[in-house]
Amino acid sequence: MLRTWRLLLPLLLVLSLPCALPPSSASPEPDTPWGASYFPNIPLLTQDGKQVHFFDDLIKDKVVAINFIFTGCGDSCPVETARLRQVQKLLGERVGQDIFIYSISIDPYNDTPATLKRYAEKFGIAPGWTLLTGEAADIETLRRSLGLYIDGLENGRSRDHNLSLIIGNQATGRWMKASPFESPYILADRLANSLHNWKQATASTQAEAPMIRPPSTGEQLYRTRCSSCHTLGDAVPGATRGIGPDLLGVTRQRDPAWLVRWLKEPDKMLAEKDPLAVLLYEQYNQLAMPNMRLGPTEVEALLGYLEEETQRLQTPSAQR
Repeated sequence: MLRTWRLLLPLLLVLSLPCALPPSSASPEPDTPWGASYFPNIPLLTQDGKQVHFFDDLIKDKVVAINFIFTGCGDSCPVETARLRQVQKLLGERVGQDIFIYSISIDPYNDTPATLKRYAEKFGIAPGWTLLTGEAADIETLRRSLGLYIDGLENGRSRDHNLSLIIGNQATGRWMKASPFESPYILADRLANSLHNWKQATASTQAEAPMIRPPSTGEQLYRTRCSSCHTLGDAVPGATRGIGPDLLGVTRQRDPAWLVRWLKEPDKMLAEKDPLAVLLYEQYNQLAMPNMRLGPTEVEALLGYLEEETQRLQTPSAQR
């Protein structure tokens, strides 16, 4: 018996020592370096004239998408805004609840709250997506902290700017840059699922997975440059129309030379008061067609794809 107790005593002593239990699922997440001490908590004004602070009011403990625009931009910014509008539609009511979108002006001298409000109305931006302006120096500081400022490109005299979009979850410190011309489905998935650590269940199955085929150069151009504002025979009946006209049949409805120039320099054509350019501008909420810097090869590829889709979709099913 004595021998047995001598053998059990060390075991009992070990069991009686305090032990460190693994953290429970309710344990708070570790502090992230992307906290209040990192972000400049600059004051900003919303399109409704309300003052907010960047960290405290806009991003703290939130999943967000942030980009920088200016309303006088005639090329990339409108396309970028239209792409985010698609993302907002895909996310639905979650925008403003557990996902927030912010577009901050890099031209605060001209982009007053009232100007931003008109811009939001033109694009049909829904609640949960806030447009903001503020002091130029503060906004530059913010862009630098987010890694969205390029020395050498931006010298204070030019409004050229980094087009990257940054998305992240401030609470977990997970941030990533993305192209604003990325597929809206990919951007929506990152905001809704990966940045939320896939907390919301999805009903997708293998049977629902789409077939993937390599797109042509023309289709790539359409999907990255045009589909934000236009449909191609896929407009939903009764739905709010797109930002621009449907492009199905456009290669047969417009003069080829006019189309080529329109894709290359729509800003110049509008400035010259081209009758059709002015008509489209007035019909579509005075939103100017952006200059997408397309070269001859890109224009040819894009028009070729539009014609192919027109042929495919307008051919009677009996002839297919």
